[in-house]
Amino acid sequence: MASRASNFCIDAHDPYAQTQWWAQVLEDFEPEADWDMKPGDDECGLAGPDDRFLLFLKVPEPKTVKNRMHICLRPTDRHRDEEVDRILGLGATLVNDLRDGPDEGWAVLADPEGNEFCVLSRYKGKPA
Repeated sequence: MASRASNFCIDAHDPYAQTQWWAQVLEDFEPEADWDMKPGDDECGLAGPDDRFLLFLKVPEPKTVKNRMHICLRPTDRHRDEEVDRILGLGATLVNDLRDGPDEGWAVLADPEGNEFCVLSRYKGKPA
């Protein structure tokens, strides 16, 4: 028997705002239909595939150092650079540009609360 990931929890100053922001970024995680989230809640989240959740938990302190764990994203319907531009337009900031050509490397971004994540090259799926 092995374990499987269930929840991915991220500390947040404003869990509701983080949930709303990440819902615009991710296509496979969305607000839970029967979860009545509102501003000021201590916990908000998004439901993803296979009963997995991305949860934002209220903490009093701001982020002060580099994340010990982060999310890596692969765009599904556009190239990496187009996705980086889209997410920057949503309010992310560029932390480190490690792109090396159209399909090599990645970009490190930060969400509105400073949590870092990477945007990798486009998802190509498994060969048939």
